Amino acid sequence: MKTFNELLSETTEDLRLAGVPEPDLNAWYLMAWSVALSHEDSDDRADEVDFVLRISESMPDRSWLLLHGSDETSEKITSTLSTLVEHRKKRVPLEYITHITEFMGLPIYVDPSVLIPRQDTECVVETALDIMKKEYSEKGADVLDLCTGSGCIAISLAKLGKAKSVTATDKSAEAIGVAKKNAGLNDVNVRFLQGDMWGALTGKENIGRLDADETEAPKFDLIISNPPYIRHDVMPELMEEVRDYEPVMALDGGEDGLLFYRSIVARVGTFLRKGGSLIFEIGYDQGEAVAGLMREAGLVDIEVKKDYAGCDRVVSARLI
Repeated sequence: MKTFNELLSETTEDLRLAGVPEPDLNAWYLMAWSVALSHEDSDDRADEVDFVLRISESMPDRSWLLLHGSDETSEKITSTLSTLVEHRKKRVPLEYITHITEFMGLPIYVDPSVLIPRQDTECVVETALDIMKKEYSEKGADVLDLCTGSGCIAISLAKLGKAKSVTATDKSAEAIGVAKKNAGLNDVNVRFLQGDMWGALTGKENIGRLDADETEAPKFDLIISNPPYIRHDVMPELMEEVRDYEPVMALDGGEDGLLFYRSIVARVGTFLRKGGSLIFEIGYDQGEAVAGLMREAGLVDIEVKKDYAGCDRVVSARLI
C-alpha cells in the first residue's frame, strides 16, 4: 500500500498530465477530502448539507501530512480518491465534487444548479455592508438580492449586515432550493421568491407571488445583483470548468452582456426607495457601460470599484 506522500505525489502528477489547473492544490484537497470521508458512515447522508459540512470541518490540514505522510493509506481512501480524481480530470469543478465552498467566511453548499461563489463577489458584498453600516446601522435596511443563485450574497448580508429584512429572487426553482439550504446552514432568515427578475416580487408574471394583500410594489433600501453578464459570443471561450458545468442561465448576459442590467435599471425606481442604493457586480470591461445605463435612468453618485485583482467589479448608484 502506498504512503500518503506517495499517493499525493502520484495524484498531483495525474492531474498535471490531465491539464487540471493548480494540480498540487487540487491533489491535496481531494486527498484530504478522501481522508475525512474515510471516517464517516457513507450511508448516513439523510441530510446532504449537514454531511458535506461535517466532512469539510474534519478535513486534515497540511500539518497532518508532516505527521502522517509516511503512513500507509487504506484501500478505502485510495479508492475514494481515485473516483474523485477521475471527476476532476473531466474538469468537474472542485466545489461540485465536494459540494461545499466558503464565501465571506461562511459555508455555502453548491451543486450544478448554481454558480460557484467567487472571491470577486465578496467585493460586492463589502460595498453593500459599507452602505448598511453607514446609513442603516440603527433601523436596519430592507435588502433585495436579484438573481440570488446559491444565496451567498443575501445570506452574507443577513448574517453580517444586521439587515431589517432580506428578500432574494431567482428564476430557477433548483437554485432557490439550494439557497434555502444555505440559509438554514447559516441560520439566517431570508425570504426566497421564485420568478423572473421583478416578476418574482409582483407575482403577475411568474411563480412566487407575495402575500395576496400586498397590492403595491414592495420597496427596498438596497437592491443588489450579480446577474448573468457574460457576452453570448464569449461563452464558448470560458474555462472548461465554467463552460461545461456551471449553469448557462446564470452566465449568459445576451449579445452584449448587458441584457439583465437593462432589465433591472429600467424598473429599479418602482422598487427602490428614494435615497436607496443599487449595487451590481460587473464584468471587468463593463464599468463604463453599466454606469451609463444607471446615469440614463437618473441614478446619481455612480461609482465603479475594482476587485482585489485591480479589475472593475462593482458599480453602485443612488436613487434621488
